[in-house]
Amino acid sequence: MLADRWGVTDAETRLVYGCDAVVAAPTLQAWRGVSVAATPQVVWSWVKQIRLAPYSYDWVDNLGRRSPRVRSELPEPRVGDPFTASAGRSIGRVLAVEPGRELTAEILGTAMSYRIEPVGDGTTRLLLKLAGRPPRGTTTLLCVGDLPMARRQLLNLKDLAERESRATAG
Repeated sequence: MLADRWGVTDAETRLVYGCDAVVAAPTLQAWRGVSVAATPQVVWSWVKQIRLAPYSYDWVDNLGRRSPRVRSELPEPRVGDPFTASAGRSIGRVLAVEPGRELTAEILGTAMSYRIEPVGDGTTRLLLKLAGRPPRGTTTLLCVGDLPMARRQLLNLKDLAERESRATAG
C-alpha cells in the first residue's frame, strides 16, 4: 500500500506489536521508524511526553501551541489514561503499556503502538505501528495523510531525546 512504510526494515514490520492484539484483521497497517542516538530510557521518557502534546506539526494538530521542549517527569502511563492532548484537550486513550518498552493507544478509531528497541551501541530504534479498520476506500488516504505527521512526530522525539543525551553526557 502507498505510504505504509517509512524508516523501517522488513524485519521490523514482522514484529508483533501491542496494536496487533487490539485490531482483528486490520485493513490499515502502517509502520514508521527512526534511529535515535540515545538510551532506551531517554527515548521512553520522550514517548511518555506524547500525553502532553502531539509533537508533530504543532500548527496543524495543536492549533499553533508548541509541544513542550523540556521533559516533564511524568508517571508511567496507565491503561485508560488519555493518550495525548491537542490545544489543551485530551484525546484518545491508552490501551496497553509495557513500561520502558511499548505504549499502545487508540485515537480516532486507530490503534497505534510506540515501541522501543535497543540497538546496543547507545542507539535505540523508535518504532510506530498503526492498525485499524477505516471505512472502505479511505485506507490509502489515511495512510498517506498520516505519513508526514507521524514522520514529524518521530523526528521531533528523536531530536529531543538526542539533545537531552548530549546535554547529560557533556
